[in-house]
Amino acid sequence: MSIRTRMAGALLLATLGASAHAEVIRFEVLQKSPAYDGRQFGDVGTYEKVTARATFVLDPTDPRNAVIADLDKAPRDAEGRVQATADVVLLRPSDPTRGNGTLLVDVPNRGRKIGQQLFDDAAKPNSLDTGDAGNGFLERQGYTVAWIGWQADLPTKPGELGLKSPVLAGITGPVREELIFDDDKNPGKATLQWPLADPLKLAVTVRQRWNDDRQTPPDMSVRATGAQTIEIQRPAKGYDAGALYEVTYTAKDPTVLGLAFAATRDIAAFLRRDGSAENPLALNGKPSVQHAIGFGISQSGRFLRDFLHLGFNEDLEGRMVFDGLMPHVAGGRRTAVNVRFGLPNRNARHPQDPGWQVDAFPFTYATLTDPLSGRRDGLLLRCRLNATCPVIMQTDSEIEWWSSRASLVVTDLAGNQLDLPPDVRMYMLTGTPHFSEPGESMRHRDTMALPVNPMHNGAVMRALLTDMQTWITTGKQPPSSRVPMRGQGTLVDASRAVPTNIPGLPYAGIHGLASYIDSATVPPRELGHYPVFVPLADADGISIAGIRQLAVAVPRATYTGWNPRAEGYGPSALYPLYGAAVPFAATRAQRDDNHDPRLSLQERYPSDADYVGAVQTEADRLVAERLLLPEDAKRAVDLAREDKLSQLH
Repeated sequence: MSIRTRMAGALLLATLGASAHAEVIRFEVLQKSPAYDGRQFGDVGTYEKVTARATFVLDPTDPRNAVIADLDKAPRDAEGRVQATADVVLLRPSDPTRGNGTLLVDVPNRGRKIGQQLFDDAAKPNSLDTGDAGNGFLERQGYTVAWIGWQADLPTKPGELGLKSPVLAGITGPVREELIFDDDKNPGKATLQWPLADPLKLAVTVRQRWNDDRQTPPDMSVRATGAQTIEIQRPAKGYDAGALYEVTYTAKDPTVLGLAFAATRDIAAFLRRDGSAENPLALNGKPSVQHAIGFGISQSGRFLRDFLHLGFNEDLEGRMVFDGLMPHVAGGRRTAVNVRFGLPNRNARHPQDPGWQVDAFPFTYATLTDPLSGRRDGLLLRCRLNATCPVIMQTDSEIEWWSSRASLVVTDLAGNQLDLPPDVRMYMLTGTPHFSEPGESMRHRDTMALPVNPMHNGAVMRALLTDMQTWITTGKQPPSSRVPMRGQGTLVDASRAVPTNIPGLPYAGIHGLASYIDSATVPPRELGHYPVFVPLADADGISIAGIRQLAVAVPRATYTGWNPRAEGYGPSALYPLYGAAVPFAATRAQRDDNHDPRLSLQERYPSDADYVGAVQTEADRLVAERLLLPEDAKRAVDLAREDKLSQLH
């Protein structure tokens, strides 16, 4: 290691002076190192990785902080402030003058850095230290990227960014957690989210389906094996590998989870606005970035919807933190963060369960009155009051419309069409699973009834990020929203959404419900429900609306955003996060033998040239609509030329 590298990697401890506006009081640079083994990215050149730790303080009396649950109960320093420390990783051009001036804050997903898997087609998360930058899209475009730890329930360790937040020692409360083992191991072992206050007061029930009555078979039991670990002796018969176990217990010592939003607000504002030497992104006394985009995938996309709803896009000087927000695959959901004993790392184990913490009004950006609770609210309500609303692109794979109540973003609470505000765009990525890694293949898994849908959303997300960058820097409007709509007849009741005459496509109308619940009871009690709708499919079983990427626009299979659980694994439910792929027959004779109403590959594409021509036509259309970049269009057409479809006939 060179002297220069050792010096760059040395600990820099800086106490920020009065000139620092955000409430970041220390920004410690722990290490600097070349990113991606020094790989060059076109005119931008090389990148540098900065590993850091940021300490920030909050004034509990500041109205901007008052919404944080239990902040008033947190320990305070001598000045009456609450203190917390977040892990931070930065990826910046080695020469900041070659960057594009935009800070992309990729909100970590369970502590991981996964945005590069989507935008760069990188093979693995957390891959900044190796040469695996995939196609290097973000880097070639000159983005500065930041990951800010926000989960106070995660430890700090390699590959995971966490938040050290105050603990409310001695406080106890009830917690409900759900488990599906998807195996036959007995006993089943699990780690709880919170430490047990009384190991002897553990309880467990089992259901085969989420809407069955909870049962306590005599041969089932649960015991603590550690402060947060348990074993469940599973019943010998009556329940398959996909049965739902519900554990209830009294937890202790909650962390103030809601500081997550302040960490993202204050550290992002510091990185974007502060010109002092303590800011690694400052250049000659000024910030090297002028714009900021908040992006998050799945759990972190839901986090951004909460961040917006709770008013955290206003920094402590009344300015916008993010010019644009891009919550990805969040649906109509939010997070279980700003509650005592929240479960930010959990999700409903049955996606049909309507009683989970993340599924609560408000669901959409417009301000509505909830007929069940009487509340009036909307995701944009708070930022509208102080002119700090960002422009928004919400992108959802198709499965979010089946299991994450995405229809509630574009309907009112009576089920009528609701137009999005002019500063919001929403896109459904038709026929796609929740998140498919680059290089995924159509394969079988024992837990799923149908082959895995391998569609990756990198190409369309690169185009949409480019549209967002143009929107916030020039004001040019992005493509119009592309989602199923009630008024267009493409958002329908689940009972009639998909053809039932396609062999190998066992459609049963299973989808996620939405309820108004009494969360003060354990388990929660349903008090009412909201209407939920799903996309209408064509004769091939592929949804009509949304952005039809090339694999869907020129299909060789039916691609769905849903995949039922297989026999032996709870077949009455959808498998979480995955979609399905059911290939077309190769020839007319094969489809006739199988009574398949879908045209065969031979009928659709009589020759290789016909297939390549269809791909070229659709690629040109998507480029013209700013939903595909020219470089991705060219790559797709080249791959189509290499793919001898005629060999499959």
